[in-house]
Amino acid sequence: MPQFIESKKVAAAASPRVEPSFLVHPLTESHSEAEVLAFLAERPVQTVVMSGLVRDNGLESPFNRGTFYACRDASGRLEGVALIGHATFVEARTESALAAFARLAQKEADAHMILGEQALVRRFWKYYAPAGQTPRLSCRELLFEQRWPVQACEPVASLRRATLDDLSLVMPVHAAMAFEESGVNPLDVDLHGFRLRYARRIEHGRVWVLVERGELLFKADVAAQTPECTYVEGVYVEPASRQQGHGLRCLSQLGRALLGRSATVCALVNEQNLMAQALFMKSGYKLRGYYETVFLERRAREKGGEV
Repeated sequence: MPQFIESKKVAAAASPRVEPSFLVHPLTESHSEAEVLAFLAERPVQTVVMSGLVRDNGLESPFNRGTFYACRDASGRLEGVALIGHATFVEARTESALAAFARLAQKEADAHMILGEQALVRRFWKYYAPAGQTPRLSCRELLFEQRWPVQACEPVASLRRATLDDLSLVMPVHAAMAFEESGVNPLDVDLHGFRLRYARRIEHGRVWVLVERGELLFKADVAAQTPECTYVEGVYVEPASRQQGHGLRCLSQLGRALLGRSATVCALVNEQNLMAQALFMKSGYKLRGYYETVFLERRAREKGGEV
């Protein structure tokens, strides 16, 4: 009898728990954006990328570069929301939701990365790893956050939103930053798509630049924006200008402008990038947490870029 009981335990452990299919489903235009945004707004900094995409593009759009999914409990209440595709982002309140999203992510043959809070990504990885893509590179990043009050620096009169005339200046710089971080150059793997997405970001007023005599001295991208949080990425300071205060003045001025629209501004900085960390801290940002990005080895031919 004890041996029989033990055999049942082993079999149960080896067999994945089957969850009712109605609990996990793709989010489409027929579903309520308000419900999804309200769920994500419970943790606005951690979910700013997903919230920003929903606000910008809706629940269904090629610009999301993936599919939004919901996980619900037996009464229909949301337990989790995830974007699964080129990049995977997960907000799961229960372990069953996390496991369900990991199983869906395993079906993506050419995903580029998984990004999220360090503890959550590591839990997600336990479910994802057995049948998911092979990790190619893993990076730990620091979450910096800025709130009022913000110390005012000497204003930079020439700091402005980029226009399409600036595309040839900013696009190669952003691509080089993506390559340095991920080892994949979007100009090589998806030039047309990368140009389209970056031009769209400029048209939406999401790229800020300081250009003098035709040279790009500073740039920063607003990757996602909600009333609760604005997420900044791609902060660049021209190397010869890094000891002249341009970066500090521009980033501080940008922070003050963005805080007029959102309660907080956040950014992720690679833990190896000490110079960028110093810039954000001098600009009044505070360290709030640790994130992890796992870049994945493609099963299929490389298709995606960044942005």
